[in-house]
Amino acid sequence: MNHDGDPCHLLVRAQGERSPLYVSEVEAHPDVSDFTRNIQVGDPALGIPEDLVRSLASWAMSRPPAGFTSRPGLRKHVKEGKERAQLLAVHLGPAWVVRYWDEQHESAKFVCWGCRRLHWTLSAHGDPPHPLHIIVQGEYRLYPLRSEGFECFAPDDPTAALGLSHSLVDDLYKWSADVDAHINLYLQEREEDKRKAREEELERRGEALAARIVQEAGPGRTVTYRGVW
Repeated sequence: MNHDGDPCHLLVRAQGERSPLYVSEVEAHPDVSDFTRNIQVGDPALGIPEDLVRSLASWAMSRPPAGFTSRPGLRKHVKEGKERAQLLAVHLGPAWVVRYWDEQHESAKFVCWGCRRLHWTLSAHGDPPHPLHIIVQGEYRLYPLRSEGFECFAPDDPTAALGLSHSLVDDLYKWSADVDAHINLYLQEREEDKRKAREEELERRGEALAARIVQEAGPGRTVTYRGVW
C-alpha cells in the first residue's frame, strides 16, 4: 500500500462497517472525504495484533446504525475510539499516517505514533518528528543515543518518544556513566591491558543494550551500535 516509500494514510472511523479502517486513493495530503475504501482490520499488510483486531472491530460495531442519541454514550464511544487509534498508530509506526475521526466534534486529527497525542497538523513535531535511525555510542560525558536531527539525547528524552522500559533506561544511563568512569581511570593509570579489558566489557554491554532497544523501540526504527569512543 506504500507509494514510492511515502507513508500510507489511514483513517479510523466507525460508520457501519465491521472494520473502522479506511484508506484513500489520493496519495498526497488526502482530505477526510477521500478515505472511501474500507480495509479489514485483519489485513496482513497491517499486521495488527489479534487483541487489537478484536478491539477495533468490537468498537466499530458498537456504534448504533442511526448514530448516538445520548451525549454520554457518544463521549464514551469517542474516548474508546481514540484509545484504539493511539494503539494502532504506535503499532504501525512511521510507515503509516493515522488519523482519527472524532464524531462528537466532527473533526479528524493526526495520531502521533511516537507520543500518542492527537494533532491538527502532520508536522506538529517538526521534521523528523521523532528519531528513526538510532545510534548507540559510548562517548565521554555525552548521552548514549544519537540520531540525525537530534544529535545526542537521553534514553528517556520525551521528545524522542522511544518509550523504553525503565530498566533499559536505567541500564543505558549506567553504561554511559561507566564509560565516563573508564576514561577517567585510564587517564590516571595509563595501563593499556586494563583499558583493553574494561573496553571489551563495555563493548559487550553496549551491543546487548542496542539489541534491547531494537526489541523495545517498535517498528519503523533502526538501531546501530557504534561502540565506545
